[in-house]
Amino acid sequence: MDSANQDNYHKSTSHDYTVHSHKFEEYAYVLDFSIRGKSRTIRGREGIIIQAMGENRLTLLELLGVQNVNFEIGERVYIGKEGRNKILSVLGKLQYDSISQSAKNELPSIVEKIVLANEERFVSYINTAQPITPRIHSLELIPGIGKTYMMSIINDREKEKFTSFSDIQSRIGLKDIHKLVTKRIIEEITKETRMTLFVGRWQKDLSWSTLSSRL
Repeated sequence: MDSANQDNYHKSTSHDYTVHSHKFEEYAYVLDFSIRGKSRTIRGREGIIIQAMGENRLTLLELLGVQNVNFEIGERVYIGKEGRNKILSVLGKLQYDSISQSAKNELPSIVEKIVLANEERFVSYINTAQPITPRIHSLELIPGIGKTYMMSIINDREKEKFTSFSDIQSRIGLKDIHKLVTKRIIEEITKETRMTLFVGRWQKDLSWSTLSSRL
């Protein structure tokens, strides 16, 4: 498909997810793809169907790829509004139950990859997390962070903000916090937990007073 046809095709895709979103994902990571696939979100749509995870909102997405272009599992692809070269359209959101088994198998490693690539974002969460209710602190919702580590984090960040995952480990002794954050995100994606800290939230929306007001 030449570039002119790609542009026309994109303009005619009325179901494009980005058209209906006020905040746009710019990048997604490929979980699985089918060269001759059928869309699970738009009836009758066929082609290179890609199941992916948005980098910012951490939501599962279905993409339509450009024909005769190679894709790789774990690849970071541009899905922004302008200048796509591998993705024709973002077809819609997917639920965990509707993605392939291969995509489910890849999910933990891809989520961890996203967390590590966006370390500053998640360290900022550790530095700003607030109580959700008088009895529950948002930090406690991350697996492996109990009240002892929670208090250590709160007390230490008041003295000086954390700068990295390794800084958190060296100062309070909490190891592999990126794996703990990854586990929490997986729980949110698979609907194992009712409250969401990360999934479906825009980066700028990671405000914990906002979170508590929505619960």
